[in-house]
Amino acid sequence: MPSSPIPLTLAPTLPFKYVAGDPSIDLVNTVDWTPRGLVDERLTDYDRLTRWAEGAGQLNGRQGSRLRARAAEHPRLAERAYRDAIALRWQLRQLFVAIAHDRPVNTSPALAELNAALSSALGQLELAPRASGGDEGGVLQWSWRDANEQLDHVLWPVVWAAGELLASDEATRIRECGGEDCGWLYIDRSRNGLRRWCQMEVCGTKEKSRQRALRRAEGQ
Repeated sequence: MPSSPIPLTLAPTLPFKYVAGDPSIDLVNTVDWTPRGLVDERLTDYDRLTRWAEGAGQLNGRQGSRLRARAAEHPRLAERAYRDAIALRWQLRQLFVAIAHDRPVNTSPALAELNAALSSALGQLELAPRASGGDEGGVLQWSWRDANEQLDHVLWPVVWAAGELLASDEATRIRECGGEDCGWLYIDRSRNGLRRWCQMEVCGTKEKSRQRALRRAEGQ
């Protein structure tokens, strides 16, 4: 399994942001991919991983609490699940960046790794009776087997989301932020397909300020 670069700085108190349009890309955006290396690592341990998953809608609060309690009982398993999350993030980063820059992915080792993760995750998927009292139709619903017991359950819906995205038409809309020191990714759902920034109020503003500074320097 390819290893992710070691982060230069940790940021366990920085809030997670969900601006990509897909949870699998939001996972990639839990660190800043700068030219000098990984900066502001927000995904610092298993606890933070479950907090991120709750914010991304991949776990509910009850599931997150249960997994954190299990992690306290089994710290080695929690550490392994966390390391798997970091590896998955790196694999997804390789695939999404290649697609964003029109490079082929069919021979990428990251694709083989993601397929292995998909095989493992989807082996836990089953049809279960739908909870009563809901407004949804149908008798059965998709459910994850042993979701409250397996610490790596936190990654299963993310892996599934990545597979669904990569097999959809929206894969061609994956973009990398134009910010000089960012590296975040997103799905460009703008009407004209010309979105340039992960967050206009952050990277867009920084770039405009940089351009103004360059023009002032050139005018001196």
